[in-house]
Amino acid sequence: MMLKLDSRNYAAASLALESVHINTLFAGAVLKGETSGEVYVDNLQQPRTFYVAHAYGMSLVFGDSGNADFNRSLCDYITNKAGERHSTEWLQADPAGDWTPLIDSIRSMHNSTLKQSANLPEAEDLRRIERNTRVNFTFNREAYVLAKEQWFRHDAEIVRMTAELFSNQDGGVIARFFWRDQEHFLTSGAGFTLLHEGKNASTAFSAYRTENQLEIGIESAAAHRGRHYAFSVCAALIDYCLEHGLEPVWGCRQENEPSYRLAQKLGFRVSLTLPYYRLAQ
Repeated sequence: MMLKLDSRNYAAASLALESVHINTLFAGAVLKGETSGEVYVDNLQQPRTFYVAHAYGMSLVFGDSGNADFNRSLCDYITNKAGERHSTEWLQADPAGDWTPLIDSIRSMHNSTLKQSANLPEAEDLRRIERNTRVNFTFNREAYVLAKEQWFRHDAEIVRMTAELFSNQDGGVIARFFWRDQEHFLTSGAGFTLLHEGKNASTAFSAYRTENQLEIGIESAAAHRGRHYAFSVCAALIDYCLEHGLEPVWGCRQENEPSYRLAQKLGFRVSLTLPYYRLAQ
């Protein structure tokens, strides 16, 4: 079964996470108590299988993929059998295990059953499980320097993210979703906002930060897209990373074309792709 792990016992999950060789910063943030989320395991005393769910709607499964009891509960969770999930959740799995065949099998059976019984058009049915692609990138400093010479908007006003900017940021990817509170972000995070006529046009911020890495989150107002504002404000945050000895980190869905293109424009290069599942509601 999937058993909820008390936050006081996250050490075992943190140790197991070290063996997962993909971008796991969001899961690490949950396990360190830097953001909210939940952790499920197969055994409370000696866990070998782990499911970390971030409150923003991202999750990761890793560890022993051969635990039949856990996998039955995982199937119920993924298919939302109890109807407790009311918002989108995106799941990725440790590619070192046999998780992908298992999840694909669950997906196939669930969608097949749903197609036979559902009345809603397939494209509108949020109960379907979709398979997308998650992309991990590595940062190429030389490519970034060359790109910055071409695309950076020197005429733009870029300021360090303040408490007011943190609190008032709007959009789907905003700093409040990734940090405990404003004080936590201001003391441990970093962000920059590009202002157009005094208003927030684009913001790049640290979604997660460790001792040597910083994962970039970016949100631009729709009216200001296509002006290299996102590039410029991300460049400000990347420069901050380089000045502080941090590796800039980028991850996104391959299907999110604006983010996918922007990453490569900034000098990031694709290092890994893996399945990324939108779970049923």
